[in-house]
Amino acid sequence: MKVFLGLLAFGFFAVRCRLIMTTVDGPSMEPALSSGDRVLVRRTRRPRRGQVALLRFPQLPSGASTDQLLLKRVVAVAGDRIPPDWAAPDVHGLGGELVPPGCAVVLGDNRPTSWDSRHYGFVPRERIVGVVVRHVPRGREW
Repeated sequence: MKVFLGLLAFGFFAVRCRLIMTTVDGPSMEPALSSGDRVLVRRTRRPRRGQVALLRFPQLPSGASTDQLLLKRVVAVAGDRIPPDWAAPDVHGLGGELVPPGCAVVLGDNRPTSWDSRHYGFVPRERIVGVVVRHVPRGREW
């Protein structure tokens, strides 16, 4: 019995270390994710193109950082060339650039309301927390 309880506790701890439940706040990922939706995120720093990633808020121009997290879709990974007309506004001039090793490019699905790589450039792997593995729309339980 003690062995079973030990394995159960270990399994619970392992799952808690690998998974995060978070709530969407804001319209930047609509229609895929709406404000109030809950998502289950698997910790990883290696997202694939097309996945929705949870990332730490990029550093502000003043050098300050926040504890805020963002959900954005990965549109390019290391080694991908970004099309010249990939998005507007392209504040950092990423169009035509090759994504450097250890970085990704992210966009919100609702481009007019999203603050994403168009505004803050490449996202270093260290800022990526994980990828969404399950979406739970508002009003639904598992």
